[in-house]
Amino acid sequence: MSELLTIRDLAVSYKSVTAVDGVSLSVHKGQIVAVVGESGSGKSTTAHAAIGLLPRGGRIDRGEITFDGRDLTKLSDRAWRSVRGREIALVPQDPTVSLNPVHRIGDQVAEVLLIHGLADKRTAGTEAVKLLRKAGIADPETRARQYPHELSGGLRQRALIAAALAGRPKLIIADEPTSALDVTVQRQILDHLEELAAEAGTAVLLITHDLGVASDRASRIVVLSQGSVVEEGTTGEILAAPSQTYTQDLLAAAPSLSDTPLREPKPPSSDVLVSVRGLGKTFGTVRAVDDVSFDIARGRTLALVGESGSGKSTTARMILRLETPTDGAVEFDGEDITTLRGEELRRLRRRFQLVYQNPYASLNPKFSIEDVISEPLRAFGAGTKAERRARAAELVDQVALPSSVLKRKPAELSGGQRQRAAIARALALRPELIVADEPVSALDVSVQAQILRLLADLQDELGLTYLFISHDLAVVRQIADTVGVLRGGELVELGPARDVLERPSADYTRELLAAIPGRKPLETR
Repeated sequence: MSELLTIRDLAVSYKSVTAVDGVSLSVHKGQIVAVVGESGSGKSTTAHAAIGLLPRGGRIDRGEITFDGRDLTKLSDRAWRSVRGREIALVPQDPTVSLNPVHRIGDQVAEVLLIHGLADKRTAGTEAVKLLRKAGIADPETRARQYPHELSGGLRQRALIAAALAGRPKLIIADEPTSALDVTVQRQILDHLEELAAEAGTAVLLITHDLGVASDRASRIVVLSQGSVVEEGTTGEILAAPSQTYTQDLLAAAPSLSDTPLREPKPPSSDVLVSVRGLGKTFGTVRAVDDVSFDIARGRTLALVGESGSGKSTTARMILRLETPTDGAVEFDGEDITTLRGEELRRLRRRFQLVYQNPYASLNPKFSIEDVISEPLRAFGAGTKAERRARAAELVDQVALPSSVLKRKPAELSGGQRQRAAIARALALRPELIVADEPVSALDVSVQAQILRLLADLQDELGLTYLFISHDLAVVRQIADTVGVLRGGELVELGPARDVLERPSADYTRELLAAIPGRKPLETR
């Protein structure tokens, strides 16, 4: 195979900070190469340099980027316009940000055709519909007339793929194209991208933090850490015999590549803390949750699993009484809390807390971490100011954060540190139940492993009870004692974690298990 993209000794800096230092890699025609690493490893910077889209302040200090025989580092802005989109296309990470909210989907795909002279105003709309169909979108005529907010995350990402395909590029750079999607949608998107690449002989540079995803899709893997290549080789070589400790740690941290839980599931218990019976919720004409029943034993973890829209978060919010059930009942420690209001409900809320998916959005950016953690104590008038300060210091130590973070703001912390701070805040009032709503889905796999281990250790130390919400059965395997599977608001399966994960009875559960990345046999890649 002939080389299509070659990067040699690339160095990129932002002002005085070096982001990439000496990166070299190559992509051949028709090949999928994955660049893997944690946040800050330089993988996205490398990709953006290859398509001439470095953020303001970024500059190439040295190195070569050769594409199809041309040195891209020497291109003018005008020359880049004929390459970008036409020969090299980008599928970005977040379709919500990348699509214009006030333009119809079809118009945004058609725009690429018009810019590169591949269609005129009369034919661009028709060609855009064809591209949407090619990207795997059913009823593309209807979708073309819709706006981004009317599409699911998976459909928006397919629309970006359609726009990337519009210029018939030789290379597609896919920058974390599925990290925000459910595992089943992730598999569909990557399957389709892989099929399209195979059909057209298009090369793909896949940027990901997940070695499970990379191992399924790529023929070669390049591992980056702190801006440098620490290891590269064929997928088989990297998976079978990684030579570097960093790569070994990434492999060990990927939930999808491990069948071993962080701890053995605990046996069933009759000591029930939360009991849900016939729970239902209707929004207008939409039945979001329908006749859901389960128990959560004290000191145990029940994981509710399902795709977006399955009703898992709505169920959790009803248990926390942040939503009022349309029908059914919720009992907490033997007391029916379904209709509690006012001061009774306020007192009860000391006993359960919520950890959100996105720690950056859930922490007040104006507060110091000490203020963030102390906030529940202040709200309930617990302790003196000195006692609250001491409790905050005790909690940051409990979640393995240095005491120096107490005076820092959330923006000064990494994603993993922010989630640890959010967990510390949830522990402030010494609750019995913690609802963790997708608590690791926004984090790198290595940070995911750290947070899951922290949750397991805290449960053992404090006797906590967890309701763990997730779309990813690989993550659930690491921590759950009991698993409930929701689809379309209905509980389709419920049982001990080992039974559900190893001997599922529902077809839908089997679909979720099949969608876990990292399970594709090497010989099929």
